[in-house]
Amino acid sequence: MVTIALTGGIGSGKTTIAQRLAELGGVILDADVFAREAVAFGTPAVRRIADRFGRDVLLPDGSLDRPALGALVFGDEEARAALNDIVHPEVRRLTGARLDEVLADDPNALVVHVIPLLVESRSNYDYEEIWVADAPAAVREERLVEGRGMTQAEARARIAAQASDEERRRIADVLIDTSAPLDETLEQVDGEWRRLAAAALRAPETQTYGV
Repeated sequence: MVTIALTGGIGSGKTTIAQRLAELGGVILDADVFAREAVAFGTPAVRRIADRFGRDVLLPDGSLDRPALGALVFGDEEARAALNDIVHPEVRRLTGARLDEVLADDPNALVVHVIPLLVESRSNYDYEEIWVADAPAAVREERLVEGRGMTQAEARARIAAQASDEERRRIADVLIDTSAPLDETLEQVDGEWRRLAAAALRAPETQTYGV
């Protein structure tokens, strides 16, 4: 197994890269997907969130009111840490269970962990490689305004709340330039994939990778 961590700031194009890697044969494990599963209706995490933050973060049917919860924790480090303490262990459990399924099916899989907040989580970075979707903050701000309907102030606040471009670049083994035209970005992804595939063919059968 080869494990890659794919990260990047909001609006950086992580999804585009992940989709391309999936087309090429990579197995995508997306932390955001597992986070949504962790707080699905009726889960223990939702009950713990309601206990910590109050019933106002629930909709009338008992499901999580994500915008209401987001408004509570945005800009509040203590509240955000409390939420992470509830959600992150469940995300790790779900990720591990899915990874076990993947390896049972294909021990030589190339697994891509999409982790938007890799730097912020202070992970031990136990991956074969870390790939960073890299685009300047100004480009990402424009994407958030034009593509997601945010105001300029909202976009800037969301970007400022995350790690800086420099912090992400410091942990990168591979930088994918997503400010380039799409075909150039995908060409870079394809080239990195070919590099990994060639390395896997040269590796001894006993070699192991990643987490």
